[in-house]
Amino acid sequence: MTHDLRAETIRFQGAGGADIEGYLAQPTDVRPFGSVVVIHHLPGYDEATKQMARRFAAEGYAALMPNLYSREAPGAAPDDAAAVARAQGGVPDERLVGDVDGAARHLRGLDGSNGKVAVIGHCSGGRQAFLAACSLALDAAVDCYGAFVVGNPPAGSSLSARPIVDLSPNLSCPLLGLFGADDKFPSPAHVEELDRALTASGKAHEFHSFEGAGHAFFAVDRPSYRVEAANEGWRLIFDFFNRYLAS
Repeated sequence: MTHDLRAETIRFQGAGGADIEGYLAQPTDVRPFGSVVVIHHLPGYDEATKQMARRFAAEGYAALMPNLYSREAPGAAPDDAAAVARAQGGVPDERLVGDVDGAARHLRGLDGSNGKVAVIGHCSGGRQAFLAACSLALDAAVDCYGAFVVGNPPAGSSLSARPIVDLSPNLSCPLLGLFGADDKFPSPAHVEELDRALTASGKAHEFHSFEGAGHAFFAVDRPSYRVEAANEGWRLIFDFFNRYLAS
């Protein structure tokens, strides 16, 4: 069933009490509903990721995507804002956690919320989803090919991201991981290392790797898009959220 929805740009309190921009999509015909913080990828607060937020609302979940580059480049086009953020090494981890916390608080405060909140991210957002789930009390997390949870950025990269696999014992909720078998960041070896760390810590997780898919296989606007992997990935995501975000 596809639900009616409303989508709009809002302001909410992020890390340090900062007033930041966000994109909120929510169903208008579902009560109560679970919620999802959508973390955009390194290319930024773009239309493709807003479409993902609307898809969650159409499936009966409220979804809020913080504009992580609100401070660096307020009002800038996504590509320009991403360039500024990339030149500065990316979003600081501590600030990311604060922005996700603020988004989760906003979602829990919505009329009709059942109080349950998940986080999802792709690429850099996948790493940040894992970081948030290891730093905050959440109900579910989805890491879609998050780079540098394990391993460092390649030589010459401007990103300052460090590996955070050591945070595995702090994971607060079940984790779903979706990966491309042909990806390099994260590579299958990176995924195996994360799997071992979570297993050793006794953390609930399920990982799926897709043959013939590389990085960004969900991205319908890129040559990397793989329709079969993406369709199966969406099915797994909604099955996962139905288990952990239902009232």
